Amino acid sequence: MRSYSRLNNGVGWGVFALSLLVYLLTLEPTASFWDCGEFIACSYKLLVPHPPGAPTFLLLGRLVSLLSFGDVTKVAVLVNGLSAVSSAFTVLFLFWSITLLAKKLVLRRPGLHDDRGLTPTFGQSLLIVGAGAVGALSFAFSDSFWFNAEEAEVYAMSALGTAAVVWLMLKWENRADEADSDKWLVLLAYVIGLSIGVHLLNLLAIPALGFLYYFRRQPRPTLWGGVLTLGVGLGIVGAILVGIIPGLPTLAGSFEVFFVNSVGLPFNAGLVLFMALLIGLIWVGFRQSFQRRSQLLNTFMLCFVFILIGYSSYLIVPIRSSYHPTINENNPEDVLSFVSYLKREQYGSRPLLYGPHVFAQPIDQVDAGPRYVRQGDKYVVAEQKQELVYQDQDKMILPRIYTDAGAAQRVSYYQKWVDIREEVKPTMGQNLSFLFRYQMGHMFWRYFLWNYAGRESDVQQAGTVWPTETSQGLPERVAESKARNQFFAIPLLLGLLGLFYQARSDGKNALIVGLLFVFTGLAIVVYLNQPPIEPRERDYTFTGATYAFAIWIGLGVLALADLLGKLVKADAARAGAVTLLGLLAPGILLAQGWDDHDRSDRYNSVDSAKNLLNSCAPNAILFTNGDNDTFPLWYAQEVEGFRTDVRIAVLPYMNTDWHIDQMRQRSYQSAPVALSLSSSRYTQGTNDYLPYVENPSVSEVNLKDFLRLVQEDSDLLKVSYGEGGPTLLSFPSPNFYLPVDTAAVLQSGSIPKERRSQLVSKMEFNVSKRALEKKSLAILDILATNNWKRPVYFATSVALSQDHLGLEPYFQLEGLAWRVLPLRNPDYDPRGNDDGYVAKELLYQNLMQRFAYRGLNNPNVYHDETNLMFPASYRDKFVRLANAYLAAGDTATARQVADKCLAVLPDAAIPYDYYSPALVPALVAGGEVKRAQQLMDVLLDRTQRALTYYTSHPNPLMEREVGQHMGTAQQLYLAAQRIGDTHRAERAYQLLAPYLR
Repeated sequence: MRSYSRLNNGVGWGVFALSLLVYLLTLEPTASFWDCGEFIACSYKLLVPHPPGAPTFLLLGRLVSLLSFGDVTKVAVLVNGLSAVSSAFTVLFLFWSITLLAKKLVLRRPGLHDDRGLTPTFGQSLLIVGAGAVGALSFAFSDSFWFNAEEAEVYAMSALGTAAVVWLMLKWENRADEADSDKWLVLLAYVIGLSIGVHLLNLLAIPALGFLYYFRRQPRPTLWGGVLTLGVGLGIVGAILVGIIPGLPTLAGSFEVFFVNSVGLPFNAGLVLFMALLIGLIWVGFRQSFQRRSQLLNTFMLCFVFILIGYSSYLIVPIRSSYHPTINENNPEDVLSFVSYLKREQYGSRPLLYGPHVFAQPIDQVDAGPRYVRQGDKYVVAEQKQELVYQDQDKMILPRIYTDAGAAQRVSYYQKWVDIREEVKPTMGQNLSFLFRYQMGHMFWRYFLWNYAGRESDVQQAGTVWPTETSQGLPERVAESKARNQFFAIPLLLGLLGLFYQARSDGKNALIVGLLFVFTGLAIVVYLNQPPIEPRERDYTFTGATYAFAIWIGLGVLALADLLGKLVKADAARAGAVTLLGLLAPGILLAQGWDDHDRSDRYNSVDSAKNLLNSCAPNAILFTNGDNDTFPLWYAQEVEGFRTDVRIAVLPYMNTDWHIDQMRQRSYQSAPVALSLSSSRYTQGTNDYLPYVENPSVSEVNLKDFLRLVQEDSDLLKVSYGEGGPTLLSFPSPNFYLPVDTAAVLQSGSIPKERRSQLVSKMEFNVSKRALEKKSLAILDILATNNWKRPVYFATSVALSQDHLGLEPYFQLEGLAWRVLPLRNPDYDPRGNDDGYVAKELLYQNLMQRFAYRGLNNPNVYHDETNLMFPASYRDKFVRLANAYLAAGDTATARQVADKCLAVLPDAAIPYDYYSPALVPALVAGGEVKRAQQLMDVLLDRTQRALTYYTSHPNPLMEREVGQHMGTAQQLYLAAQRIGDTHRAERAYQLLAPYLR
């Protein structure tokens, strides 16, 4: 027995070491896109990230960041490394879980719970650990899990929580007859509590583990016993999701409001009394367990307490928020705002079991509870939350084609999957069709097959690659993508073999693994109720299901051993043969996945953030557009201390009072942002949006006068909606103007000499007839109050015209940001797509001398779709600068700019795109005709191949790709015409002709 134990432990740690080595070799060396920059920054300084937070992750991230010993450039790789270590431990626990299950099957004792006294032979031991190694390594190198292992996101640590609780439950099963066996359940409860502070996905393993408990305690399980067990498991999940996580803080908040407002106690007195009551009830529970001598009740109470102990990591959120840190999302500093934070109220909700369909129109709205804030010595109602009411006939069971704030924009996307008609209630058949075709088929099974069958490419909406498919005839973007992985379905087939083998040999444990697969996969699909359009792929959500399937991949090795039993009699030889055969699965996953998971030389995210900050003049205010704009900037400022003079104003967050209030605070070298409207005018529920109500007598609005009327809550702007309806402030004309203190502007030194003649005394702009959101009001307030004392910029990625508020004629392009200046661009054409006046000297300095482009010229560095966005933006700016010099008659500098663009963004590393043809005139003018022709020929061939493919393989999901290639063909036509190349212009026209007709 000892020899098996040593082998099991040794191979397990070997699998751990191999996985960790791979993750560390392919680790991203700095902050990657999406949430990673935010999590690294918030870990480093224990700040408050987006709801519902991840305090366990942040605390551990803070600990590992201390190993940087003051070298801030090492913080990102250390926090990324935390995910790598978490993932390697996940693989280790998976290995040991597989060997626990495999041992029963190899010893032919599936009904025997405690098999510790049974000693496998050497051959059997090799077979057991071989199964564990094959399954664990297959999961280790699966696409989604490997992706999570390389960056500072919560999903790797969440997977560790799932793997740990599964392993702990299997360990308990082997020891359930021991007097102290329940200690394993208590430890499991503590891990669940800690996992709540990472991500809630861990909870979905509970129903499956409930069956493990039931089968162990009930020697003769029944159907109704199984139904009851499932109900109890789901009840525990619901109790934690609703009763513990938001429920206890909600009760604490109710106590607080009552005892402060009704009894007159000081703030936090109700919270203290609630804690005292909770501790008292826990004491009563333990006392009852002792008096009744109930081990079950005592274990339940211990598990409850240890879940709370793990969950207590969340106390860091209000504690840190109360210190008003620089990142303090939602400002959850007291128990009431903390409840809102936990409930993710800012994101809204989706109907789950019953709700309105996509075309349903509300008939009323009702109060959904007050939102309290502290004022004086009481809690006062700052806002009465509203809930829309719909007619019963407009509701349906299990609504998948549902309505919410963005429903109108989603209709065309729904129609790609189901044949629904405008304003006609979807049938239940259409509703379920969307569930099975899109939510389950496209958003789960497609992702699942990416991991174990093959992946087409990294283009969004990319499908699965089956064994018979080749890359012949495919567009280069797909055929040559490093993310095109052909696994020949080997891991999938091995897993299916293991599934059938376990189902035949050990039905109970097969049911448990199956439930784990369903609850961490398909059940999430039902719970999330995903809409038909997402900003990025969501495969990381379902790694729990790929984890469960990896158990079957491991057990597939046992099935192979059975199949080879008649051919190879010796146990050791057979075990070695099937293990080597099984290792084909993780081997092909590793070989195919290495190039698209190797991020070791990728610095694009942080370089783009620093380049954006360096686009701004000192002490600037920079409006950004969301995650990939903002989070890398937070990392650069908070961790590396880079350009902390720039104040980042996040436009989606500017619709909240807390972010606007935080603009009024000092942040490192950035002074508070000046605003004329008081905080009360930005309070949530006040001026959330201001509708346009035409007043024929008002042709244009003085912005400063308008802001004064908003501050006064003037009746001149008020409009009422029906009897008892809301009264809102409005604006009477879309035409605004801002008087300009020209003396102050000239004194600021912000006006280039060559543009002084363009200085205006009155900035006139049209905000459009859409309602002004709170963020629009704040932008206007900043512009009017700032009086040109601080530079104001919009990131060029802020592409929505409504966010520009008609200020485009006053944009000046200086880098990756537009500066707003009271200089009207004489060449501005409102009918075109003008991107602002090009400040040639500033843009040249930034693009040619100041910006960093690390790794973008290296063909061996993999840049996925997200990482190609910023290089495309660089190309756009190079093109605009080159053409500006060309228009000024400076062909030498224009050619120099084009050459620099092609040097730092070569086609071999960052393939030519929509912007590349516009470099052709500068190249030709500089005498590089052959180089220009080669660029056009390469793009013409690629575009022709792509459009031919998409025409012969019509796919509504690839409309964006078709549009991009059509745009490239158009740019090629314009470039060829401009240089007089009729042959290439004709080629480009022929590509466009079928679509023009």
